[in-house]
Amino acid sequence: MRKLTDYTPTKFMAMDSRYDKTAADYAVGFIECLCHTKGTWAGKPFELIDWQERIIRDLFGVLKKNGYRQFNTAYIEIGKKNGKSELAAAVALLLCCGDGEERAEVYGCAADRQQASIVFEVAADMVRMCPALNKRVKILASQKRMVFAPTNSFYQVLSAEAYSKHGFNIHGVVFDELHTQPNRKLFDVMTKGSGDARMQPLYFLITTAGTDTQSICYETHQKALDILEGRKIDLTFYPVIYGAGADEDWTDPAVWKKVNPSLGITIGIDKVHAACESAKQNPAEENAFRQLRLNQWVKQSVRWMPMHKWDACSFSVDEKELEGRVCYGGLDLSSTTDITAFVLVFPPVDEADKYMVLPYFWIPEDNVDLRVRRDHVPYDVWQRQGKLETTEGNVVHYGFIEKFIERLGERFNIREIAFDRWGAVQMVQNLEGMGFTVVPFGQGFASMSPPTKELMKLVLEQKIAHGGHPVLRWNMDNIFIRTDPAGNIKADKAKSTEKIDGAIALIMALDRAIRCGNDAGESVYESRGVVVV
Repeated sequence: MRKLTDYTPTKFMAMDSRYDKTAADYAVGFIECLCHTKGTWAGKPFELIDWQERIIRDLFGVLKKNGYRQFNTAYIEIGKKNGKSELAAAVALLLCCGDGEERAEVYGCAADRQQASIVFEVAADMVRMCPALNKRVKILASQKRMVFAPTNSFYQVLSAEAYSKHGFNIHGVVFDELHTQPNRKLFDVMTKGSGDARMQPLYFLITTAGTDTQSICYETHQKALDILEGRKIDLTFYPVIYGAGADEDWTDPAVWKKVNPSLGITIGIDKVHAACESAKQNPAEENAFRQLRLNQWVKQSVRWMPMHKWDACSFSVDEKELEGRVCYGGLDLSSTTDITAFVLVFPPVDEADKYMVLPYFWIPEDNVDLRVRRDHVPYDVWQRQGKLETTEGNVVHYGFIEKFIERLGERFNIREIAFDRWGAVQMVQNLEGMGFTVVPFGQGFASMSPPTKELMKLVLEQKIAHGGHPVLRWNMDNIFIRTDPAGNIKADKAKSTEKIDGAIALIMALDRAIRCGNDAGESVYESRGVVVV
């Protein structure tokens, strides 16, 4: 068997998991007993390419303490012609015929029956070319079904039209081209609880990038990206994305090589070069080239804040040194079961000073453990660090927050508190009763655009200090921006796949701090104009 010379187990391996080389070797060996089925490769042994072997070794070789596999979901996103269908077919056969599972149910899913049949037909040809499997597998071509006699296991094709069928006892699912799913119904039926009766089900999702940012594929893409970049932790989810960044040169062969790990093996560079030249001549082809060859989500919104620039503003913020200073608050209540954020912004006292930021966050105490398991976000860690407060019960206790803000008002000179005019009516009245000046703040482009652009300017110039607060950092990293035809911008909660409450509160507080400063003098907006970013 050929060895992967630079293989090391995935960095996403849990602390109490282990890499079982024997299990990994078995999975690789099973697949490499199969043959390729198409083109110049037809009939040749299926020798896994390094990137494919790494996936197989990680998925089938990383085991929990109980001996079962750690990962039950794999998301593989890669451009066309890199060998997706062959790898998916091999995994389906391994789960059906080589996993030792009695009466295993393995399903091949796609947007329609024809698409789902592509991987099935590859798998059927692999069976026909393998004498050992051909003796033991019965192929029912008309039903798009094959049965492995020794364990009475089967591999069956399903399509999006079959989402209403329930009662599955799934050992494996192969979703081909997840981005073509018309909705999430089939995905939910096949992945939500359908494998609970199995000890180590595997949901193998393989796709190229798509164009619909409201799709189940984009939702899963974002989760994979969040795990890869450290924003989320899910030890059961295995993410692989080969794609070009939005700022990379799509005409650069070095970029093609980076995002197409099978280039020169299953893809001829001359084919990619020809497609690129055609896209240069015909702009209408550029998006197709980016999506299919470079695996870019061509219509996706992009994360707004360059986090290395944000991290460069992690200057120390000392609460005691800020006592008595003028500041402005931003309050985003969200819902009673969600994160509530209150952010104070202290305007600079001189040219050498920075805008100082003090953020505070609350969630219901009873929901912490549930949120950690459900959202895969380390709320419990932040709570222990003192970066996130909890209020008693299963909803946010607004009275607790009001008292907290009242105590802050005894320490700091809070001139104004900005809030979303569509919520917080009772709390606003209570805060006004405590003597605070509370200012309604619209969430549309007109209100949000100037301070949002100003925030970016301050970050780029390192004229803001936030102390590296981890919850606020998470919020900032989650921001997606919407732009109107006039070039105004605002944070888009609908497209921001995770919480941005602290960022919204910061933007509102910053607006008041910029407009009012340390006295009632002229606004920066009036003297200098609105920043264009």
